[in-house]
Amino acid sequence: MRYTSRLEISAEAYRQNLQFIRSWIGPKPEISAVVKGNAYGHGISELVRIAEQAGVRHFSTFSSDEAWQVKTASNQASTVMIMGMLHLEELPELIGAGIEFFVFDFHRLEAAILAAKSIGKPAQIHLEVETGFHRTGFAERDFEKLSQMLKQNQKYFQIKGICTHFAGAESAQNHPRIRCQIERFQAAKTYFTAQDIYPEKIHTACSAATLLFPETHFDLVRIGILGYGFWPTRETFDLIKNQIGPDQNPLRRLLTWKSELMSLKQVRSGEYVGYGKSFQATEDMTLGIVPVGYSHGYGRNLSNQGQVLIHGVFCSVIGTVNMNAIAVDVSLLTQPKPGDEVILIGNQGQNEITVASFAETSHLVNYEMLTRLPREIPRRVID
Repeated sequence: MRYTSRLEISAEAYRQNLQFIRSWIGPKPEISAVVKGNAYGHGISELVRIAEQAGVRHFSTFSSDEAWQVKTASNQASTVMIMGMLHLEELPELIGAGIEFFVFDFHRLEAAILAAKSIGKPAQIHLEVETGFHRTGFAERDFEKLSQMLKQNQKYFQIKGICTHFAGAESAQNHPRIRCQIERFQAAKTYFTAQDIYPEKIHTACSAATLLFPETHFDLVRIGILGYGFWPTRETFDLIKNQIGPDQNPLRRLLTWKSELMSLKQVRSGEYVGYGKSFQATEDMTLGIVPVGYSHGYGRNLSNQGQVLIHGVFCSVIGTVNMNAIAVDVSLLTQPKPGDEVILIGNQGQNEITVASFAETSHLVNYEMLTRLPREIPRRVID
C-alpha cells in the first residue's frame, strides 16, 4: 500500500543526541526515553527499537495504552513507567506485567494495594509529590497518612521511585518557581527518609531541567524533546550555548517528512486559487499539487504561509490548505513533474525546512506540531 506522505526516522541522529545528553549529565543518571504522544510523533514502536539499540533500557509514557505499546515493541525487557493515566481496573494486568506507574493520590494507592493483594504480586510504584505544579502529586499535608499506609502495606508494593514534575523549567521567568520546587522536593525526600521509606530511584528532571538544573539529575532523567533533536525552547539553548559553543548545535533532528508532486496546474494572472479568495495570482504561475493537507497534520494556518522544498528550492504554499492537499508555487523550477520529491520537513540540496521554522510559521510549539502528525503516516527507520 502506498501513502500520500511518509516519515523517515534517523537512528544515527538519535545516537548522537544521546551522546550529547550523556556528556552533559555524566555517567551516573539513567536516561528514561519519554515516548508520550506517540513518541512526540515519531512512532512508539520505531523509537523503542532505535532507543534500545542505542542502549536505553527505561521508557516513560503518559498512559497505559502507550505503556503496552512499549512492551510490545521492546526486545530488551526494558522498564516501562506510566506517569499519568491508567484505569484502575487495569491495575492487576499492569502489575502482573511488571509495568511501573506513578501514584499521586490515595484513590490510586488504595486500588494498587487491592490489585496487588488479588494477584499476589507487589505493585511497582513511584510516589509523585506536589511541589508547586498543582496538577498531580501528594501534598505535604498528605505525607503522614501516606507514610503510614506505605508502612502498613509494604508487602504489596515496591517503591521504585519518588518524583515530581517541574512547572516550566524551559523558561527563565519560571526559574524562581522551579528553585522553590527543588527545595520542596528535597524536604519531601528528607521526610520520607526519616520515616525509613527508601525509594529505589529519585527523579525529577525533564529535558529542560536536565540542561539547566544539574542538581535535579539524581538517579534518572526523563528525556523527551531533547532526545528527538530539539531544544525545549530557544531560550533554553540561549542559556547554555556558551557552555557548548555559541555556533554549535550538538542535537540532530530525527524526523524527515516527505511527499511528492501529484499534478501541475497553470494559473493565469488575476485568477483565484483554491477555496475562497485568499489568494489571487498577480502573474501567470505554475502550481504543484501536493497530496498532504490538514488531515495529515499540515495545518490550515499554513495557508499562504508555509513552504516546501522541491528540487532543493523553497516553494510557497498558495491559497488555503485543504483537508488532503496543498498548492505550491513551482514557477521557478526547471521542468517540475508529477512524482518529484517534496520535503515538508527536512533537507533537500543546500536548504532545510526545520521543525522550528515550520512550527513558528504555523504559530505552534515544536511539541504540538510533532504530536499532531497522524499515526497513519508510515514511519521508516533509517540508519
